[in-house]
Amino acid sequence: MPFLENVTRGRDVPRQRLEAVARHYLHFGGVSPINAQNRALVAAVTADFAMHGIDLPVFWGNRNWSPYVADVVREMAEAGVRNALVFVTSAYSSFSACRQYQDDLAAAAGALGTAAPELHKLRHFFDHPGFITPQMDAVALATDRIGSDFRATTRLLFVAHSIPDAMAAAAGPQGGLYVAQLEAAASLIAAAAPGIRWEIAFSSRSGPPAVPWLRPDVDEALRGFSAQGARDVVVVPIGFVSDHIEVRWDLDVEAAATAKELGLGFTRTDPPASDPRFVAMVRELVQERLDRTAPRRALSALGPSHDICPAGCCRYSR
Repeated sequence: MPFLENVTRGRDVPRQRLEAVARHYLHFGGVSPINAQNRALVAAVTADFAMHGIDLPVFWGNRNWSPYVADVVREMAEAGVRNALVFVTSAYSSFSACRQYQDDLAAAAGALGTAAPELHKLRHFFDHPGFITPQMDAVALATDRIGSDFRATTRLLFVAHSIPDAMAAAAGPQGGLYVAQLEAAASLIAAAAPGIRWEIAFSSRSGPPAVPWLRPDVDEALRGFSAQGARDVVVVPIGFVSDHIEVRWDLDVEAAATAKELGLGFTRTDPPASDPRFVAMVRELVQERLDRTAPRRALSALGPSHDICPAGCCRYSR
């Protein structure tokens, strides 16, 4: 519950909603899988750096739970770090997916004054091959298992974290890109399953009921597929780089139950964080910033994304 209170502070989320979400964690032993997955990613990136001759220490901080970003930035300063490249485990642009992290980094540095290291966020990676190709392979494998004879009755459902409509349409430089970047990533991944129809849906809404958020939600999309005569659905958690509780509960429990009720075969693909290509992508993003002649790989017309967010980027007022 203290973690959920951190996540939702200032968002006017009803207490009963927090209590309901807390029970999702209890369903999995009271522990989110994300910290263990972050430790594994740190270990993999560290090993990959060493293998490719990048002599940089790797630190890890969280926005809403220990190790907190502020504590880790202080640890870095005490270790003599003067500049740091920051990889944020969020692939897309929006207030909650980018600017909120930037604000936390600025606050952590501001608390240390002149002793703080300069923090340089790496670019968005929604269309980087290291993010896209592992998911293409997962989709190809899942749809092949269903079989080519059933492509007409199979659907791909790409799932991302919902955000308020007003946040998704935020004005200013780079504002309003969240849905466009999701569509670009989904289109790239869907190419691994030609002839199968796809749609984007949204999960994990946490705001007041009166505030409009991105839709359809996952259940609405599944019911729409069933009404179209679909028999199988492959769910791709495109908005997540690893298995959060939002993936384990919203998809593996709730969405799977809805699919069963509707008579839909249900398959959920894994996010890419454990894939060596994703780990290599982190290194490539670092190399881009260390060497401006390094290639900047991107698969869509929207990328490669900017390195430095413009002033006023993704501003959003609740």
